[in-house]
Amino acid sequence: MDPKELIARRVAKEIQPRTLVNLGIGIPTLVNEYLDESLGVFFQAENGAVGMGHRPPEGMTDRHLTDAGGKFTSFVPGASVIDSAFSFGLIRGGHLDLTVLGALQVDEAGHLANWIIPGQYTPGMGGAMDLVTGAKKVIIAMQHTAKGEPKIVPECTLPLTSQRRVDLIVTELAVIKPEDDGLHLIEHAPDASIDSILAVTTAKLIYEGDVPEMKLS
Repeated sequence: MDPKELIARRVAKEIQPRTLVNLGIGIPTLVNEYLDESLGVFFQAENGAVGMGHRPPEGMTDRHLTDAGGKFTSFVPGASVIDSAFSFGLIRGGHLDLTVLGALQVDEAGHLANWIIPGQYTPGMGGAMDLVTGAKKVIIAMQHTAKGEPKIVPECTLPLTSQRRVDLIVTELAVIKPEDDGLHLIEHAPDASIDSILAVTTAKLIYEGDVPEMKLS
């Protein structure tokens, strides 16, 4: 299975019916493809889309309907389009049940760095800081490494997005839950051994006994 699809499928398992969920740029925008629209989940993007559905088939796209990454989306019944001020009012007002975000790094304290690499061009921080601060729950959906370098590290070397601890990390290798005492390895991917996960993780992972396999269906 494609790593991004695996991550998106596993994150979809965390989403509860009839909730308001923000999807960030990148892998997070794939999550709603693996959730049944009948569950009544309203997916929100900071550009003002509320009620995003599955990707439309070719020929059925509308240039006015896009997700946070500018990719075409569809709308479910009851969806709406709001302006940026209203959208960030939802985010900052604590109305989001969940946000799913990508990351550059996550450390042993559960801190997230995902908005800038110093010295490289960035168009701005976007809604990352508001989302991590305002959402009731934060899930990180990211690949485990970048160009062979670990992204789950003892301490973030990139500027932090927030002092808040994220709630869950899902990669193509593992599901990790940050707690007061550190990062707990709670699931491994079907083709990933514990040793292979530890080999590409510089942060300390806490686990006891047999770690269950990630469930995707």
